[in-house]
Amino acid sequence: MSLDTATIRRIASLARIRLDESEVQQAQAEINGILGWIEQLQEVDTDGVEPMAGGSPVAQAKARLRPDVVTDGGQADAVLANAPDRQGEYFGVPKVVE
Repeated sequence: MSLDTATIRRIASLARIRLDESEVQQAQAEINGILGWIEQLQEVDTDGVEPMAGGSPVAQAKARLRPDVVTDGGQADAVLANAPDRQGEYFGVPKVVE
C-alpha cells in the first residue's frame, strides 16, 4: 500500500500539522516506509503462537497487586502547599479559552 501526496496532506490536516511541499514528500516517504514494514509483519506466519498480554509469564506471576483503595483523599492543604496560585481547594490556572 502506498499513499499519495493528497492523502499525506489530508493526514497532516487532520493532525493539525502544517507541511511545506518538501516536508510533504519527506512525510510521504516515511509513512510509506512504515506501511511497508507493517505489510512485512503481516506476512509472518503466526499459526500456533499463543498471544501474549505482555512480558514473560514469570514476571507476571511475581507481580504483587495492591488493593484498589482510595488512600489520598482529604489532603488538599498538603497537595496545594507549594502551588503558585491557589483558589480555595483548587489550583489556580490562567484562563485559556475566551
